[in-house]
Amino acid sequence: MALDIEQFYRRYGPLVLRRCQRLLRDPDKAADAMHDVFVEMLRRQETLTGDAPSSLLLRTATNVCLNRLRSERRKPEDKDEELLMHIASAEDPTGASTARSLLSRIFGSEKASTGTIAVLHLLDGLTLEEVAQEVGMSVSGVRKRLRLLKGRALEMEGVR
Repeated sequence: MALDIEQFYRRYGPLVLRRCQRLLRDPDKAADAMHDVFVEMLRRQETLTGDAPSSLLLRTATNVCLNRLRSERRKPEDKDEELLMHIASAEDPTGASTARSLLSRIFGSEKASTGTIAVLHLLDGLTLEEVAQEVGMSVSGVRKRLRLLKGRALEMEGVR
């Protein structure tokens, strides 16, 4: 039996929107991403079960938002936006732009799932077991990825 996505939207829409807003930090982009999450649910409606819907929606929202951030990093929507981003980061050279640069270097060579693991564990506060279940890895695999990520961050922080 297919899930009632409209019911999911009414019940879990605010939860998904908060996740998107937290990750994207832009209300318009977050609203678009939230809608993309539910479009994805509609596409997969026939194959989904009703088990742990909030977990599924949050994981999907995280993936949608991280994909959007990766795409934006590769190619800004237009040259004006690229210029605005450059100007905005130039106003505070040691703050946001340094953090952005550091994160880009840390995650640049990582698998996409490593970003998801970091968000779920460090931002959302999920346990290693919960993260492992969400991303389909073993707890030791999640622990190893986080340890390597932390090592890379500490190494790069020392380089600054």
